[in-house]
Amino acid sequence: MSKINDNKIGNKIFGRFSVKTKLIIFLILAIVAGGSVLLNNTSKKNKINKDNQNVKTSIKSKEKKEIKKIDETKNKKQEELEKKSEEGRKAFFNKEYEKAISIENEVIKEDENFYKAYNIKGITLCYSGNFKEGMKNIDKALKINPDFGYGRFNKALAYELYEHFDEALKWYDKALEIEKYEWSYYGKASIYGRRGDAKNTVKYLKLAIEKSKGVKEEAKTEKDFDPVRNSKEFKELIK
Repeated sequence: MSKINDNKIGNKIFGRFSVKTKLIIFLILAIVAGGSVLLNNTSKKNKINKDNQNVKTSIKSKEKKEIKKIDETKNKKQEELEKKSEEGRKAFFNKEYEKAISIENEVIKEDENFYKAYNIKGITLCYSGNFKEGMKNIDKALKINPDFGYGRFNKALAYELYEHFDEALKWYDKALEIEKYEWSYYGKASIYGRRGDAKNTVKYLKLAIEKSKGVKEEAKTEKDFDPVRNSKEFKELIK
């Protein structure tokens, strides 16, 4: 009964307003209601956006961790291969040619793009008497990494070993484009020494000695310098 009376009272009061006033009141109520709905929608939208952002951040964090884990695994494997290939290089210098080739083959089996292994295998094969296969492996190393200075040096050394002197000189120069390595200068000096060219022998041997004083001791007993050993310039350089 009270509720009915309240409605009657409300209608009676509202009925006193003009049509224009009623319309204004209606619009105000509609705006308030709409604003309330808009605020609720905005709040929901902000919450959804925040939740989505949290999900994205979580995914990115997981992705970064996975990438870091993969990189660490790759780096560890790379370090192991570097160490193994270095063992092959030491075997080569110790003239354990079969061992050196075997080790580098194992490295290549694990990583077919490990150019350093092809380089050591190549020069070892050349010293073992297999110039063709040796050069093929050195070229493979340089195909993977054209700016590999040690690979360029070994290509020059292989050419010198098989007395292709013009090609050797060219590749020693190519090696020197990458690194001013004393043994590249020494290689050029030894070729000119074999040819009896004292002037160029002294020129490049001097550059080698400037890079490393130990080269001078090596030159004192180097047979390649026998044709120029009695020249005044050569004697003065290695005394």
